[in-house]
Amino acid sequence: MEITKELVRRLVNTQFPHWKELEIQPVARGGHDNRTFHLGNEMIVRLPSGPEYVAQVEKEAKWLPALQEKLSLPVPRPLALGRPSEEYPFPWSVNRYIEGETADEKNIAHMEEFAEELGLFLKELQGIGTEGAPEAGEHNFFRGASPAVYHKDVEKALRSPDRDWPVQLLKTVWAKATASVWSDPPVWIHGDIAPGNLLVKEGRLYGVIDFGIMGIGDPACDYAMAWTFFEGNSRRRFLRGLDRGTICRTRGWALWKALITCHDADERTAENARRTLNNILHEQESEMEETK
Repeated sequence: MEITKELVRRLVNTQFPHWKELEIQPVARGGHDNRTFHLGNEMIVRLPSGPEYVAQVEKEAKWLPALQEKLSLPVPRPLALGRPSEEYPFPWSVNRYIEGETADEKNIAHMEEFAEELGLFLKELQGIGTEGAPEAGEHNFFRGASPAVYHKDVEKALRSPDRDWPVQLLKTVWAKATASVWSDPPVWIHGDIAPGNLLVKEGRLYGVIDFGIMGIGDPACDYAMAWTFFEGNSRRRFLRGLDRGTICRTRGWALWKALITCHDADERTAENARRTLNNILHEQESEMEETK
């Protein structure tokens, strides 16, 4: 389905006519699950790109108001929920716009401090009460469950004849990830902690966006950035305080995502996947050397 600025204009004018004078422009870096547009200078319109993402809009509208009260960093604040129409068949949302640049290596002043700030945010999120919250499932692509839910994906990728990685090493990483189990009570997870959902202002972490696949469960999935983005000391700072089993499961989530995207049509995605695999392999080799 093509979601254009003109479509958004018609939806806003029809359902929220008091905003019809505000300019609408696509955001600089739109997401995959939702198409996102600026509405004036202070609001964001988000529209699911397919039926499998509808639950994200409804979930954010229900849970973000409660979560934002307990978090020290800005997160999206729902302002309105749009209705399906003949032109566009899904619910859609209007949220408060949060200032900041999408995180990347160039606009982060101190990577180790950024890693620690992100880790503290996740601890805050995990400390919020979970009564009635949605458990891991299809609505959030099983974030919060064991990485073992994607075992078939990993096995298929490792059997592929065009892969030239040390398969046995990767199987060892995956075996450690799937052998470990989260046995504590479920905690809140964001579900998609990645640079594209982190906002930077004056070199520091300023806000966190796109909670569409949030839920409760095992927090391991929220730390995959340790291998997809961080290096060395910043990785260690980000993972500080996590037990060994959780780190193994976190590495498993990073491995699964890298394996299924290393030949992605988007070269940036594919390059990051290959970098992630190299990080994981290097770390596994180092651990094996230490145990000799």
